[in-house]
Amino acid sequence: MSYSLFRPLFFALDAERAHHLSIALLRLMPSPAPLRADTALAQNIAGIDFPNPVGLAAGYDKEGLVAHKMHGLGFGFTELGTLTPMPQRGNPQPRLFRLVEDRAVINRMGFNNGGLAAAAERVAKRRQPAGEGGPVVGINIGANKDAADRIADYVTGVTCMAPLADYLTVNISSPNTPGLRALQDRAALDQLLGAVMAARGTGKTPIFLKVAPDLEPADVEDIAAACLDHQVDALIVSNTTISRPPLRSPLAGESGGLSGAPLTDLSLQRLRDFRRILGSRLPLIGVGGIATAEQAYARLRAGASLIQLYSALVYEGPYLPKRINAGLKRLMARDGFTHISQVVGIDA
Repeated sequence: MSYSLFRPLFFALDAERAHHLSIALLRLMPSPAPLRADTALAQNIAGIDFPNPVGLAAGYDKEGLVAHKMHGLGFGFTELGTLTPMPQRGNPQPRLFRLVEDRAVINRMGFNNGGLAAAAERVAKRRQPAGEGGPVVGINIGANKDAADRIADYVTGVTCMAPLADYLTVNISSPNTPGLRALQDRAALDQLLGAVMAARGTGKTPIFLKVAPDLEPADVEDIAAACLDHQVDALIVSNTTISRPPLRSPLAGESGGLSGAPLTDLSLQRLRDFRRILGSRLPLIGVGGIATAEQAYARLRAGASLIQLYSALVYEGPYLPKRINAGLKRLMARDGFTHISQVVGIDA
């Protein structure tokens, strides 16, 4: 059934209630069969075999309720969270807004989640490691809003979730936890990454870092250098933006992070900036304003090995990842490529 037929039902609800309804429906979906690796699209990134490059970004499945099922929609990997050590209610409602005229979303959720312990128990029951028939599942970790020591919160996240994750993402880029983005400053980032890598110890769980799109050139250089110095396994570019390009929606004045179509150019430019500095020394994951195969292809050509999406699902429906994967193969064939690795960074 076409998503366009029942999208009005979702849009009749406020955005957060519709979000919870979609999670509830997916929980009723039978567990899908393992997703076969696509010979043209599969890659090994950071030691992980990704069956295709299209992932679900953090923020949709905050609690790990349906991450183990999302490959049934065509996702090559899913990132659950953001999770904080202690349960957190997040910011007051309403805090999630559809900007329909702009095909965008503004959120100021504030890391609402039930905490690491509850999620760890849930994930452990459903865990089936990637490579053994299970989907690739990453876990996004953050700090509590009122934490006295935010770096200690990330260390707690690593020690708790590393045994359960195919990779961990250190999220320092949400605009909805006051002061969190200050961890992107070089001195603070060195301290954070040093602590995170020490907490991982000799374990093999890859560590990814997720950064904001609202960066100055010096910030990009500092973050790139810190990632190399601390041997981060991949860089996710980027989270939502606090900037406000021209928007048509009457909800444009809501505070929070902006995602969706208005983020496309900014996040693509930031990806290009990091690729220019890093070259092929560090895998990049492109996120922000990706809703078509053409946009995903542009991220790959700019240097991303993988891409993630979330807001586009609101407007394009749950089977968007399948359409993007099919579209990527058509674009590759058009340009004479037989494998996705031939595309990555070709425009850089």
